[in-house]
Amino acid sequence: MLPNILVFLAFSLVPLIASFFISFTEWDLLTPMQWVGFANYKELLGDEIFLKSLWNTVYFTIGSVPLGIIISLFLAVVINQRIKGIKIFRAAFFLPVVASWIAVGLIWMWLFDKEFGLINYFLHLFGIQGPGWLSTKEWSMPSIIIVAIWKGLGFNMLLFLAGLQGIPESYYEAADIDGAKWFGKFLHITIPGLSNTTLFVVIISVINSFQAFDLIYLMTFGGPARSTSVLVFYLYQNAFRYFRMGYASAIAYVIFFIMLIFSVVQFWLQKKRIMS
Repeated sequence: MLPNILVFLAFSLVPLIASFFISFTEWDLLTPMQWVGFANYKELLGDEIFLKSLWNTVYFTIGSVPLGIIISLFLAVVINQRIKGIKIFRAAFFLPVVASWIAVGLIWMWLFDKEFGLINYFLHLFGIQGPGWLSTKEWSMPSIIIVAIWKGLGFNMLLFLAGLQGIPESYYEAADIDGAKWFGKFLHITIPGLSNTTLFVVIISVINSFQAFDLIYLMTFGGPARSTSVLVFYLYQNAFRYFRMGYASAIAYVIFFIMLIFSVVQFWLQKKRIMS
C-alpha cells in the first residue's frame, strides 16, 4: 500500500493542506504571499458574483440531481428485466459515461444551435419557434442541466442495477403470493432495498454537481450575463485569469465545507432512519 499512500499524500493531502493555508493569504504566484487572515472569506460574503455563482450551483444541483436519480432508477428497473438482448441497451445507456466531456459538449452545442441545431429543427416541424438554448439567460442553465443528466444517467443506472440485483428474489415471490401489485412491490421492497445505494448515489451526484466545470467552460463560459457561472468556474477565473490564488482557495474551501456538511447530514439521516 505504500506507493498508493505516497501518491495520495503527494497529489491529494499536501495540496489540500497547502490550499487551506493559501486561503488566508493574498498571492498572485509572482510576488511573495501576504497573510490577510479571514479577509478572503469576509470578501466572499459581499461578493455579488460569488453569491450568484453559489445560487447557480444550487440551481444546477436541484435541477440535475433529483431528476437524474429518478430517471436512472426507472431505467435500472426496466433494464433489470430478463429480456433478450437487454445487454445491448445497458451498453448503450452507459456509453455517454465513458465519452469525453469535451466531445459531449461539442455535440450538444451543435444540437442546441439556434439556427442550425437539430432540436430547433424538429421543433420547427411542429410549428414551434425554438429558443436560443445557450444564448439566453432563461434557457442556458436548463440546457446545461439536460446535458449533465444525459451524461450521468448510465453511471447512476449501473449503481442502481447492482443494488437491484442484491435484493433477494424471495421478497418479490412472497409479495406475489400475498397478491401485491407492481407499485406495492416497488414501494415496499425495491425502494427500501435500495436505501444504501440511493444514499451513495445522492451524495456522489451532489458532489459532482458542485464540481461542475467542463460543460460550463466549453458551452457557455459562464454566460450569458453569468447565468451559468457556477462556483468551480468562478474559482477557475480567480485562480487562472485574475491570479488571486488566496481568494480562489477560499472559494474551494467554501465548496469543501458545504459538501462536508451535506454528507454528514445525509449519513446522520440514514443512520437515524435505520435505528428507528
